Amino acid sequence: MCQLMGMNCNTPTDFTFSFKGFARRGGETDKHEHGWGLAIYEGRGLRTFHDPLPAAKSRIADFVSQYPIQTLNMMAHIRYATQGTVSLENVHPFQREMWGIQWSFAHNGEVPKFTGKDFKKFPRLGRCKELFYYPVGETDSEAVFCAILNALRAEFPILPTLPNLYETIQRLCAEIVEGEEDTTILNFLLGCGKFTQFAYSWPGKRPGSKVWNGLFYTIRKPPFATATLKDVDYAVDFTTCTNPNDRVAVIATAPLTSNEEWREFKKGELLMFDNGWGYSELYDCHEVEQQGRGLVSNNMPKQCGGCPQAQSGFNAPTLLRNLVDEYFREQGQADSSSSSSSSLEDKYPSFNAK
Repeated sequence: MCQLMGMNCNTPTDFTFSFKGFARRGGETDKHEHGWGLAIYEGRGLRTFHDPLPAAKSRIADFVSQYPIQTLNMMAHIRYATQGTVSLENVHPFQREMWGIQWSFAHNGEVPKFTGKDFKKFPRLGRCKELFYYPVGETDSEAVFCAILNALRAEFPILPTLPNLYETIQRLCAEIVEGEEDTTILNFLLGCGKFTQFAYSWPGKRPGSKVWNGLFYTIRKPPFATATLKDVDYAVDFTTCTNPNDRVAVIATAPLTSNEEWREFKKGELLMFDNGWGYSELYDCHEVEQQGRGLVSNNMPKQCGGCPQAQSGFNAPTLLRNLVDEYFREQGQADSSSSSSSSLEDKYPSFNAK
């Protein structure tokens, strides 16, 4: 099957190191030789490169691996064709505009619900009643991408907040897998602007294959060290080319380096990457939203509020503030800064003062 690589950063960073090793898997150290592509966010724009040639032999890939384009958010894909011809229209990442935002998508796996049919006969996800986005090529991957966008477009007449977007994408992924849990392999990267990238994994192996298709990620942060690529004899000492505040999350189908700690996604796990971190809690998504790093569009108004729980009467930030206020009222202390965090934790063990 295919392989994925994504990168999300808190400061503009070039991806040449990771891509140098990743591209070798496109026909040299591995068999993914049916095309490759890149999607790189630059402000509100999306710079893309696509080539149906093997990445390891592509002059375009060689150029990109030596050209230090800096970005906060990017993804790459190398293809091993299991559906659709070896042609430019079937090369990932795919892209579409929605709500005045450039969306991008790359996938590894097989999705039986979106295989071998006319697109109009595929299941419609969520609240989707009519189709707006259609695939150009022949892959189940692009069909899934269009189905997700059609569902999001039907769900939200205005820009959703990150917690609402996270919750909805999680639900759509469950719909795609439901009823085909044993035969579906769904690993994808979904970019929705310059800040944010979602990554989802429903891993597995094709019948008769020993190759495990999942997702891994690592976060490069201080204290930095030397990283060594697996697929090419190349290493970089990041202590010499980073700043103390830099942080980079790298996502890949299989670990790209031999001496970094990589964490495998759990089955069915959805992570939202922003600012170089991976988030899976709606409260964390809300905090990212409050920092002004949600969806950005010049043409669409945005939802007010943050966490979906607030709509159902459960608002974590408010509850925590109420707990603190109640504690200090009982202690008869007006100035919360004068109390120790240990006393608060003794009374409310679930509250972790930071």
